[in-house]
Amino acid sequence: MTEPLEVRRITYAAADGMKIPAYLTLPPGREAKNLPLIVLPHGGPAVRDTADFDWWSQSLSAQGYAVLRPNYRGSVLNQEFLAAGFGEWGRKMQTDLSDGVRFLVKEGIADPARVCIVGASYGGYAALAGVALDPGVYRCAVSVAGLADLKRMLNWVNAKNWSAKNIEQRYWDRFMGVTGPGDPVLSQISPIDHVEAINAPVLLIHGRDDTVVPFEQSEIMFKALRHSQKPVELVVLDHEDHWLSRSETRLQMLKSTVAFLRAHNPPEP
Repeated sequence: MTEPLEVRRITYAAADGMKIPAYLTLPPGREAKNLPLIVLPHGGPAVRDTADFDWWSQSLSAQGYAVLRPNYRGSVLNQEFLAAGFGEWGRKMQTDLSDGVRFLVKEGIADPARVCIVGASYGGYAALAGVALDPGVYRCAVSVAGLADLKRMLNWVNAKNWSAKNIEQRYWDRFMGVTGPGDPVLSQISPIDHVEAINAPVLLIHGRDDTVVPFEQSEIMFKALRHSQKPVELVVLDHEDHWLSRSETRLQMLKSTVAFLRAHNPPEP
């Protein structure tokens, strides 16, 4: 049986001084110096990463990448840390991630020219926002069931709940810092409204039967990127939900992700 790869607990300072706890998984047989890096933000956003075994970061690190899992503001560490994320969707919640990249570069652990971002659900949004709203940091992005068009997403939430006043809508409004799908601020933080700023290859992966983030979010982002002649791929997971509940499609997602990363951010120097 193969032993799990080394995971280090680290803490770094965001640009505004907030301390961001994170987990760094290191590739086997390599010195922790000038490594290719994958930023892997968790979904939610109101959950958290832990030191427990994480199959996704372990799998990516086994390919030769250092993998950073930040508990960005809005993660459920305590009530104060959670509340620090309110209104920071696509803003400080996003730069908390790239601040982690800058920290690892300064420490000599990461190669700034070989950094990609990968995530699912909110993490998928963060991957798209990383190349759309925070350009120049990431060499490529993989979004699994990520949100691309926030206005369309909030309209879908309202239609699903038969009302504009529902718990799910209030949850999104609070984190996004908006008053609903009609708020013009949404365009500032929607990746689909910033397609022209994207200059890195993007891989979109989505289950066709997703009932949490509808498949159309990846479908319309794919069409927008293709229309703008941006490098993009779409992997459709047939008969799959938001959580990749079927082992076959979970493996398909992982293989597609690894192949894309190796093509656009090879782990070898």
